[in-house]
Amino acid sequence: MRFMMIVKATTDSEAGVKPTQELIDAMQRYNEELVKAGVLLAADGLMPSAGAVRISYPEPGGKPKVVDGPFTEAKEMIAGYTLIEVKSREEAIEWAMRMPDPHGFGQGEIELRQVYEVEDIMENPESQEKENALRMKLGERNKA
Repeated sequence: MRFMMIVKATTDSEAGVKPTQELIDAMQRYNEELVKAGVLLAADGLMPSAGAVRISYPEPGGKPKVVDGPFTEAKEMIAGYTLIEVKSREEAIEWAMRMPDPHGFGQGEIELRQVYEVEDIMENPESQEKENALRMKLGERNKA
């Protein structure tokens, strides 16, 4: 089972305030634990929404609409993520509870969401096979 720990943004992260060295060290130790346990798939911080673009689809079948950031509601924004693969929801919660306060000032908030597997959203075996083949190619490319 894959889970994403979504680190919610704060006014500081949206302002581009960089983490302290103490927080960087704590996050590196945490990520090392995830690697040693064999559960870490990816982990990254995201730049502030000032440089982001939001694409929406206001009309069915219509042309997409592009809006440049920054976006206003920091609590609805994402500052980073950690993607893990574990055996259960409970194990994912345990790992999320061990993450250091992602902003270091008592403002951290993590949303834990399970990731769909191909079989969860695709019933057609041909579609599943095609998707799995694409994922294998991606895995091969990432190893090169």
